[in-house]
Amino acid sequence: MKQFLITPAAGKRLIGRALSSSEVIKEAIPKRTLVIVAGTTNGYVAEEILSSINQGEGFSRERFFRGVVLSPGQPITETGRLSDETQFPGDVVIVNGVWKEGLTIFDVVDDLKEGDIVLKGANALDVSRGQAGVLIGDPYGGTIGAAIQAVVGRRVKLIHPVGLEKRVTGDLKDLARLLNAPGVQGPRLLPTTGEVFTEIDAISTLTGAEAQLVAGGGVNGGEGSLRLAVTGDEEQIKAASTLLDEVSLEPPFQL
Repeated sequence: MKQFLITPAAGKRLIGRALSSSEVIKEAIPKRTLVIVAGTTNGYVAEEILSSINQGEGFSRERFFRGVVLSPGQPITETGRLSDETQFPGDVVIVNGVWKEGLTIFDVVDDLKEGDIVLKGANALDVSRGQAGVLIGDPYGGTIGAAIQAVVGRRVKLIHPVGLEKRVTGDLKDLARLLNAPGVQGPRLLPTTGEVFTEIDAISTLTGAEAQLVAGGGVNGGEGSLRLAVTGDEEQIKAASTLLDEVSLEPPFQL
C-alpha cells in the first residue's frame, strides 16, 4: 500500500484521463451519441476524450461551464469574473465519432436513446452509497432536468464525473428536502440515479489498483486535497505512482 496526496485540479485531470480510457466510453463514441455537459470537471473530461479521437483542436476549458461556485463573497454565477467577450461554447456533443461543435444537450436531448451516454458533473457526493446530487439554479431544472428526461424516459446512461472533494455526510434525499422546501433561498438539489465516477474509480480504471480515501485538506494551494491509500500488487502500485505523479502538478482551475 502507498499513500498519495492529490489536489482537486489533479483529481479532475485524473477523472478525465480515466473516462477517456474507459471501455464504456470508447465503445460508445463510434456509433452512439455522447453528450459531455459543460462543467469544470467535465472540461477536463472533454479535453481528454476529444484528444483521444484527434478532435481536440478548437476546444478550450476556459468557458466550459454554465454556473460556477466562487469563493465566499462571490455568488454562484453564470458569468463569474469573465469578460463579456468570452462566450459559452456549448456542450460537447459527439455523434457517431464526430464532435458537433456549438450544440448543447438541449439541441439533442429529444433524439437521445438507449445506448447513448450523458456525462454530467455533480455538486454533492454520497461516497458510501455511490450517489450524486446536482445543484439547480434554473427554474426549469437546467441541464440535469433535460438529461433526466432521456435517462428515465429512454434509458440513456447517465454518468457523473465528480471529485471526492464534493462528498457530503447526509442522505441526499434528506438534503434535497431541506434545500427544495418552499421559502428556502439558494439553489435546489436533485439526487439522481446516475453512476458516479470519482478519483477512486479513475485509479482502478487506469491501474487496476484499489484506492481508499483516508484523509483530506491542506494549505498554501493544497486546500481541498485528498489523501488516498492505494493498494495492489507491485505492478499496480508502480502504475499508480507513475500516473499520480503525472497529474500531481496540474495547475488550479482559473476563470
